[in-house]
Amino acid sequence: MQPPHTGQVTGGDSSLYNEDLAPIPQEKRSWGAFEIFNVWNNDIQSLFGYTLAASLFLSYGLNGWLTFAAIVLSGVLVMWLVNLSGRPSVRYGIPYAVMARASMGVRGARFPALIRGIVAIFWYGVQTYFASTAVALALRALFGIEMTGDGAGGFLGLGGVDWIAYIIVAGFQIGLFLMGIEWVGKFLNWAGPFVYLVMIALALMIWWQAGNGIWTEIGTIFQGGDSDRSTIAGFVAVVGTMVAYFAAVVINFGDFSRFVKTEAQMRKGNFWGLPVSMAFFSFIALFITAGAVVLFGERLTDPTQIVARVDNLGLTLLAALTFFAATVGINLVANFIPAAYDISNMAPDRISAKQGGLITAAIAFVIGALWVSLISKIGIAGFVDTLGAILAPLYGILIADYYIVQKRELALPDLFSADPQGRYHYEQGWNKRALLAVGLAALFSVGTVWLPALQALSGFGWLIGAVLGGVLYISFTKRH
Repeated sequence: MQPPHTGQVTGGDSSLYNEDLAPIPQEKRSWGAFEIFNVWNNDIQSLFGYTLAASLFLSYGLNGWLTFAAIVLSGVLVMWLVNLSGRPSVRYGIPYAVMARASMGVRGARFPALIRGIVAIFWYGVQTYFASTAVALALRALFGIEMTGDGAGGFLGLGGVDWIAYIIVAGFQIGLFLMGIEWVGKFLNWAGPFVYLVMIALALMIWWQAGNGIWTEIGTIFQGGDSDRSTIAGFVAVVGTMVAYFAAVVINFGDFSRFVKTEAQMRKGNFWGLPVSMAFFSFIALFITAGAVVLFGERLTDPTQIVARVDNLGLTLLAALTFFAATVGINLVANFIPAAYDISNMAPDRISAKQGGLITAAIAFVIGALWVSLISKIGIAGFVDTLGAILAPLYGILIADYYIVQKRELALPDLFSADPQGRYHYEQGWNKRALLAVGLAALFSVGTVWLPALQALSGFGWLIGAVLGGVLYISFTKRH
């Protein structure tokens, strides 16, 4: 379906409207399937993404074919979820922060924007730090500087080289964001294929050094191993883990799909970027991991450790650039851009998306700087996972509202109107039924984080919380 003419919204209530949140007309959209494909490439190819893919072949005792099947199935499932959440933004050209107004109310949408913004800012700071470790690796290799040890000396546990690298990465990300979404798209289009080329080159180098013994080790991994879980439980755990990895991007995928010209292009990019790319990248991770066993006698799932063992300056510099590009890519996709829109939505008349990005960068700079000395040591993950669990029902409500309650038709001007007679004004701008559905469903999804009895469902806690949120929302809406 082609997007409708969006020029009908040229303004709105000043507390709800600015040019960054406004619908993007069809003629101003520049993204196609390739850009969406690379959104997912950069998400998958981060340092954490590689380590996760490699570890899944080793952690659950499944044979390799079942693990591959679970990874591909999770890719299909995530593709289905983002096709649902991305479709309305393709049609109407609006970001998630505005789309949420239809279900939560024009004022109530600030609640999911605030929660999503907090999660995004935290992870943006953390990912900025991890991207800086790649730059620090390159600087030390170039100038022959020895690593003094994790957190040893320096200010806040970071040495001089670490601080220089951290400032470089922080400044690069801000500069790229301020240049506009087109430059972000160009960076993603460069980083995605580049990372693949380097990973393939690393795999070939490992194969050349390890010889045909690599195939024996791959065969061993494919035979599986001992596990406390049953085969079905292990398969479910792999699928749930991969879905949970993408959960943060699933809800705000409209922030990217709004730049795509047609829904067909979005769906094509999602297909090649999710199940296909995930399967290919996972095999590369498996191949390199198996080669590391032959060469070093260990199952190393961290690519930085593998590069360090190879001890080659050229490879170190190339790998550092690769890790930097991949981590910055996911940071822009999953954290920076969503947080900028979410903060802007808190006060559109006073905060533009660029200003929201600067606020994000400033707060996240402090978070990343404190990672080594403080945050990594106090178990902050539970706090962030809790906020993430609250997001699960918000996705379910978004989908239930658009496809069932609104019947795929939005009154676009009312999304930017504070008029009490507006379709999405509800009760003083808040839809209390949606908030009640969020609260009740979140009790379950948050419980998978904190309650031992529910932690076995933690991988699927997000999906169950999303379904529960949608069902409750529909039930409360029909009773009204």
